[in-house]
Amino acid sequence: MQNTRLPKKKKGIPLNNHSGMRRRFTPNIGTIIFGILFIYIIISVFLYMTATHVKSYQVTSGPLARNQNYTGIAVYSEKVITADTTGYVQYYARDNSRIRKGGVVYGISADRAAEAAVPADGETLGKIREEMETFTQTFETGDFHDVYSLKYLVEGDLLNQMLESRPVIGTVTVGSETVNLAMEDGIVCYSSDGMENLDYRNVSGDIFDEKSYHMDTLKQAGKVSAGDPVYRVITSEDWSLLIPLTAKQIVRLTDIDYIRVKFLKDGVTQRAAFTILTAPDGSYIGKLDFSSGLIRYLDNRFIDIELVTNTEVGLKIPVSSIVTKEFFTIPEEFATYGDDGREIGFLRLTADRQGRTTASFVTTTLYEKRDGRYYIDNTSFREGDIIVKDGSTTDRYIIRDTDELEGVYCMNKGYAMFRKVSIRDKNENYCIVDKGTSYGIAQFDNIVLNADDVRESQITARG
Repeated sequence: MQNTRLPKKKKGIPLNNHSGMRRRFTPNIGTIIFGILFIYIIISVFLYMTATHVKSYQVTSGPLARNQNYTGIAVYSEKVITADTTGYVQYYARDNSRIRKGGVVYGISADRAAEAAVPADGETLGKIREEMETFTQTFETGDFHDVYSLKYLVEGDLLNQMLESRPVIGTVTVGSETVNLAMEDGIVCYSSDGMENLDYRNVSGDIFDEKSYHMDTLKQAGKVSAGDPVYRVITSEDWSLLIPLTAKQIVRLTDIDYIRVKFLKDGVTQRAAFTILTAPDGSYIGKLDFSSGLIRYLDNRFIDIELVTNTEVGLKIPVSSIVTKEFFTIPEEFATYGDDGREIGFLRLTADRQGRTTASFVTTTLYEKRDGRYYIDNTSFREGDIIVKDGSTTDRYIIRDTDELEGVYCMNKGYAMFRKVSIRDKNENYCIVDKGTSYGIAQFDNIVLNADDVRESQITARG
């Protein structure tokens, strides 16, 4: 067999190796796009880090400030009625309910179980049925004591029916029970706090201290003695609310004769006559007079209220955002419309190299119209420019008069743009401006918080 030898491999050089060719880097479109985006991100981050960051404020809508809250003391015409005799008391009038003169309030008997048997007519039965239906709709098992209130109410209706033909007041005997009738029209209340003789002319600042205040219930479940208080009657719907005032509050309220009062207990708002009193101890007291609504608050001598003094509502912006800008003022008769009949502008005279003058129409933003003059900025016109009326070359006006407008820098588009505002009210920190002002701002616009930080048309980066 012939011995066949394979060629030896050269050390370090593989077979079939293309030693004369080098691999080249070939960029593709994806790599190019990625590189451009990377460079753009680096530049954007650099510009953001080196830019001046302007703090923004989002325009809101509302009152200038919260109305102040007070805790007042109710003062009204009231008296405590005491029992004439000793015995077991039974109430027939509902708590905090109106009672007519001669109406049944309560009865006293020597025997706890004594009850008057009174037949009911058809009208009274219909009234009782309505009361029971109303009670059924609102009854909750946790308020079982209300069943006794319904019982007393029904019994009172029956007694009132029986005594309707008897024009009497004071007391009347029904069976073994002495029934007490109302001496005058009023509101029956089964509580007392010892302040029934309160007189607004003699109150002092310490009367508003609630720590020592206590209200007792007059509704007795057992035996009462002659002279014991059994109920309180309010004899007039006219009442007052006294509130403590500081010297600063007096400055704000001194010229107010009538004011809106919001009761925080139920959100009801009423109008009240307002006067400022000086107490014997030198403290200041505000007196609010009402002619209705008393029955809603008889369970509370101290009543929380809000005086609705901030009635100005609009766009709320910081005082630091306000800036003043100077404008040219031009008589309105020089304004004209462009060829489309929509754009308002002015005809400005210009001269060519040969000295010939021509009138060209120049549009501009009209920021305000006041006293027969338009307010325009200085971007389209310069001092000394001459404008003419439409159709005339002799009736001319030289632009030179200026005036100032208040406004803010709006930054919705990424740069500071002046927007006019019309201020209605202001305090140390905020002001209220009109909504819907021509070339003004709207709710949720972003404005520069501190106008001193920027110039008009400056590119802004929110901070």
